[in-house]
Amino acid sequence: MTHPDFELYDNAGRDADQIAAARYGIATRADLLRWARRDATPFLAEHQLPDGPLPGPDPAPYIAALAAAETPAEAHAVTSRLLDAAEPALRAVSDYLVAAAHWRGQYHAAAKGSPPKLLREAASRSLSVLVIADHADLESLRAQYDPAPAPKAPASGPAMPAPGQAPRRGPSH
Repeated sequence: MTHPDFELYDNAGRDADQIAAARYGIATRADLLRWARRDATPFLAEHQLPDGPLPGPDPAPYIAALAAAETPAEAHAVTSRLLDAAEPALRAVSDYLVAAAHWRGQYHAAAKGSPPKLLREAASRSLSVLVIADHADLESLRAQYDPAPAPKAPASGPAMPAPGQAPRRGPSH
């Protein structure tokens, strides 16, 4: 039989979350999720929600087409189609997260870093994926079709001083 004092410090079989929770006297993530699942069971019985992933584009054709692309224009065509296909799902997730942030009027009085503010930030970031990917795609096209001009060659004539240096004077008479 194990000594009762030792049981408090026996971490065998516990994960890091359980050890930290025991140390600080807080619930683990698994505890919170288990309690919420238990308490939401009657609600979910009344409100039938899909129990699976949201329908989304199958990335296989996009990945295959990207592998076959040989030019930036071809890669852009694939990326553009994928972003167009993914946008409605990402927008739907963003819209839901905004609604969750504003649930029962909690957003406006919420402190920075609170769940409503974090949900609103997540909504924004879910759409920023599209913006960042579109920007990267356009920069790839710019590099192909509109590269930055090459630096101008120095004009013939008197040499210009380097920045921070005084101009050279000719021989003094």
